[in-house]
Amino acid sequence: MRIRRTNIILAGCLAISACQSGPTSQAVSDRNSEFGCIAGTVGGAIIGGLIGSTIGAGTGQVLAVGAGIGGGGFVGNRLACR
Repeated sequence: MRIRRTNIILAGCLAISACQSGPTSQAVSDRNSEFGCIAGTVGGAIIGGLIGSTIGAGTGQVLAVGAGIGGGGFVGNRLACR
């Protein structure tokens, strides 16, 4: 009885998923491009901040981290959002 119920549920799930229409290739491409752009910007900012944190001490280090975040985000955005 338990196997029969599992098979019915599985068949129903497969039938419902088969009825869904997939997104167009343009929509997928746009979504992937947007994700890549955001990931490049955030990744660049994180890496730039880490590099900036190794420079200086005190107020100079805070400025270096800020410049690293800004510069890294800019470079990451330019590389990923072509």
